[in-house]
Amino acid sequence: MFKRVPAETKQEILEKVKGGTSVAQTAAQYAVSTATIYTWLSNQIRPEISVIEYNRLKKENEELKRIIGIITLDLERGKKNNNR
Repeated sequence: MFKRVPAETKQEILEKVKGGTSVAQTAAQYAVSTATIYTWLSNQIRPEISVIEYNRLKKENEELKRIIGIITLDLERGKKNNNR
């Protein structure tokens, strides 16, 4: 069963970890799981992006994958032609 960690304690834990104390040591000191601390850390550093930015990045990713596919095919064709 889990217990709710007060916001002040959560902030204190995050400051200790960011200050250089190990996650394992801090987790043991505050009786909180390391997974919980890592989740808090990732939630803090993950910036929120807009839907527009997400869609732009998604399209860019698809285009880059397409380019990689074309280059890979060209390389494979070049290898086949060199082996003849």
